[in-house]
Amino acid sequence: MTFANLASKRYSCKKYGEKQLLPEQLEATLEVGRMAPTAKNLQPQHIYAIQSPEGLAKVDALTPCRYGAPTVLMVAFNTNNVFTYPGGKRDSGIEDASIVATHLVLAAADAGVDSCWVNLFDPKEAHDAFGLPDDEGVLMFLDLGFAAEDAGPLANHASRKELSDTVTYL
Repeated sequence: MTFANLASKRYSCKKYGEKQLLPEQLEATLEVGRMAPTAKNLQPQHIYAIQSPEGLAKVDALTPCRYGAPTVLMVAFNTNNVFTYPGGKRDSGIEDASIVATHLVLAAADAGVDSCWVNLFDPKEAHDAFGLPDDEGVLMFLDLGFAAEDAGPLANHASRKELSDTVTYL
């Protein structure tokens, strides 16, 4: 499958079956996330693989958007290990973690695993619920699993604006 086909077929799964990922599927997904580029190659990301009933219950208390996924990745980043851009008003933390998370989403699809990017939660509450180090910020949760038989993309999944509506050549 070409990358373009992979990207176009992947959708945010909102209903999972009970089948757990194979360890090699999770490992392959995490490895691609590890290879993601980051500013100055600082690699500030820290991925938490949540599969225990206790951990999943914490996720459920933080967001209604686990959708029954048997595995959830929490993508965090070290706020003290980021590149500060010229002008000093922003840094690469959220950007780097987003690049890693995007690699995880696409690697999961390549491994035959369905996923959903979840950002409907309070990052500070997630940080505290999981007892993360003070210098870590939470970007997102990534549901991972296999779509239930009656799951599928939203009706507007294939609807895209024209390239001319989203790109300006200067």
